[in-house]
Amino acid sequence: MNATPFNYSLTESREETPSQTVVRPDPGVLPRAVQRSDAFLLLDGEWAFAHDLDDRGLTDNWYLGHTYERTAHWPGSVESHLTEAKEMPSPGWQDTVVVWYEREFTLPEFPDELADRSIYQLTFGACGYDTRVWLNGLPLRTIEDEAIHYGEYTSFSYELSTEQLRPVNRLTVRVADSMDAEIPRGKQESHVYKRGGIWYQTYTGAVRSVWIETVGRNRLRSRVGVVSVIEDQLVRVNVTPRIHDPGDYIIRLQVFGPDAPADEPPMASSDFPIRLEAGQKQQRLVIEVPGAELWSPGSPTLYRLVGQLIDTSGYVNQIETHFGLRKVEARGCCVYLNGKSTYLDGILYQPGTATFEEMQRHFAAMKELGCNLVRVHIAGIDPRLYTLADQMGLLLWVEVPSPHSSTARSRENHRAELLRMLALMETHPSIIIWSLYNEDWGAQDIATNIETRQYITDLYHYMLIHHPQFLVIDNDGWHHISCEGRLKSDLLTAHLYTPDINHWRDLLDRLTRGDTEGVAAFPLVVGDPFFYRTQVPLVVSEWGGFGFVNYGGPTDTDDRVERIRLFKEELRQRAIAGDVYTQATNIEEEQNGLIDFHTGELMVPAGLLRSHNR
Repeated sequence: MNATPFNYSLTESREETPSQTVVRPDPGVLPRAVQRSDAFLLLDGEWAFAHDLDDRGLTDNWYLGHTYERTAHWPGSVESHLTEAKEMPSPGWQDTVVVWYEREFTLPEFPDELADRSIYQLTFGACGYDTRVWLNGLPLRTIEDEAIHYGEYTSFSYELSTEQLRPVNRLTVRVADSMDAEIPRGKQESHVYKRGGIWYQTYTGAVRSVWIETVGRNRLRSRVGVVSVIEDQLVRVNVTPRIHDPGDYIIRLQVFGPDAPADEPPMASSDFPIRLEAGQKQQRLVIEVPGAELWSPGSPTLYRLVGQLIDTSGYVNQIETHFGLRKVEARGCCVYLNGKSTYLDGILYQPGTATFEEMQRHFAAMKELGCNLVRVHIAGIDPRLYTLADQMGLLLWVEVPSPHSSTARSRENHRAELLRMLALMETHPSIIIWSLYNEDWGAQDIATNIETRQYITDLYHYMLIHHPQFLVIDNDGWHHISCEGRLKSDLLTAHLYTPDINHWRDLLDRLTRGDTEGVAAFPLVVGDPFFYRTQVPLVVSEWGGFGFVNYGGPTDTDDRVERIRLFKEELRQRAIAGDVYTQATNIEEEQNGLIDFHTGELMVPAGLLRSHNR
């Protein structure tokens, strides 16, 4: 099990000099948006593996030493590893599945110039839902001081002290997951929604890379938020200093132009003297970028943001990311991007078990179809895909993977997952819309339970205040919340499924008239009366499904293509702000895709979903 060697030539933390140049790390190596050029050791590959069928590992102290009879490749899902080991219970999982992974790695010593200023950090790109980690038999706690990390979709890290490390180290990981309907699941099966139809096999566990890197004892964490104010060419940046040695520091922000050479001076730079205590705390900074161009699908202009933490000796620790200046608004009947009305030609995308390379092909094909918006359906995906959308000029609509039951615990888990995702996704100009819930999944009592509605209302208000760069939808598809006649959603969305063109026309006519009853499967609004009167934009956020037998769609390709064209024309003849065709690829029993899942080739003509007058 050989690991990728360290590359200390990339280390950026050093004494500040007037001629300092910026070394750009390869953004395609690790699954994260914010890069640091410190050395790293990738731990992907073959690990020892065991299925803890009776959940005895903790009691029997497997982390102190255990004989593993099998191996598994990390990253990979628990399901695939159990299948390869021929230990998948039948039928499917029985409530809880527990597996263990272990490997050894050799850690080089720090170079002399880094020894006193750096520490090692262990990061999991994503793993879960319940993850515990030991190093050489000693339990680790995350930087957030968690003995157990909960969550499946975002990264988490551990700082490693020199007392814990040896020349050769043993890393042990326990992963537990279940059919628990109170944890965020998206469209994976649970105790409530069994596999079949639109509910998919679970795909969890060690699903993204794991690595060890050198980081500064005092540094900026890889959590950066960007909110641009295009009217004043201001960029508001949220950074998170991680400090072991309290004292006086300077945080320096630098902005470099698109494709700027490494030795080119920044187009904007600003220093922020600050007193920092031990621990970590988010800090907002503002930098003006005069002459900056705006980001849009037609012109996806990206700038490079470098953040440096400088101590009193002049020592620099650095991170970098990219951003784009853009503003999205929901006003009247339209969605505005940078002040211009923009129709959303969208498509529903469910990545399922796709590899990163397959997802890249999917994104290229969706743009070839004529889409300017991709709705990533209640799933957490490889963060490199968000970066790809930034570069391609694809707008993204993202969603919190939903729990499947409505309880106080499910809401607590839902909020925690949302906050974890936001912390790592705030830099991307492509992300313009967030859905909190979809079709009542995890909020089945939204029409009758005031506590459920109040939770969603409070979360909507939180997003408005803390994340104004996004449009926010309370519950996509129907049952939007009205309080005193004010919608707690920036868009009024509806899921409309019918294969009949005349029924389709009638549904669209009623929707644009403001009918909220009998249009979708359930009333569009719950709570206090809501009078549409073009107050907010209308979006048909799911339609089509042609090819999925339960929707009555056509089986002939030519018929399906013609029907999509006709349905799309009807949408554009009405005061509708956008639509999302369902869906991009076939997933398990949902056979309604327009793109080949593996090759990314179109199964329908290019440009089919592009509005003629966009």
